[in-house]
Amino acid sequence: MLRTMEQTREQSQLYRLVGIAVFTVLTIIAARVSIPLEPVPFTLQPLAVLLSGMVLGWRDGLLTQAIYVGLIALGMPLDARGVGSAALVGPTAGFLIGFIAAAGAAGWLVEHGGKRVWQRWLAGVAGIVVIYLCGVVVLKAVTGMDWLKAWETGVAPFIVPDMVKALIAAGLTEGGRRLLIGRGQAWF
Repeated sequence: MLRTMEQTREQSQLYRLVGIAVFTVLTIIAARVSIPLEPVPFTLQPLAVLLSGMVLGWRDGLLTQAIYVGLIALGMPLDARGVGSAALVGPTAGFLIGFIAAAGAAGWLVEHGGKRVWQRWLAGVAGIVVIYLCGVVVLKAVTGMDWLKAWETGVAPFIVPDMVKALIAAGLTEGGRRLLIGRGQAWF
């Protein structure tokens, strides 16, 4: 981890707000990088979700994704298909909700033992598993698919790319912290 330097409360809050805003916007942009598969599109969002937790820490990563999902709930068309709040009652709802828990889980794991890239990668894999668990349960419930079909359409096509996204997030974590808050200061 990076060493902590003294900072005022105002500076600390400003860094947090900037980080939350940056990663909310990154998640929105990542939704636009999409391959339209059915019923769940391929996007870069898991990368942004994992990075938000790993770079900002579990609380702010979770908050970042809660803001993103909240904006969708308010009707803003920020999801991959641009349907707004309809995304939260459709087949992708569980994946979107899973982003919140995944950012928190990956961030918590990195905070409590993510000094090395391989440890951060495992934290990212845990975050991906959280997304899958939330996503498959809702996908099955919304579409009426059986568990195997939900797995085949909502998880199987994404496993390898998502493991790569977890590795990229693990590799970018320390650099992301430095970029956001400067050399020598710890985020959490």
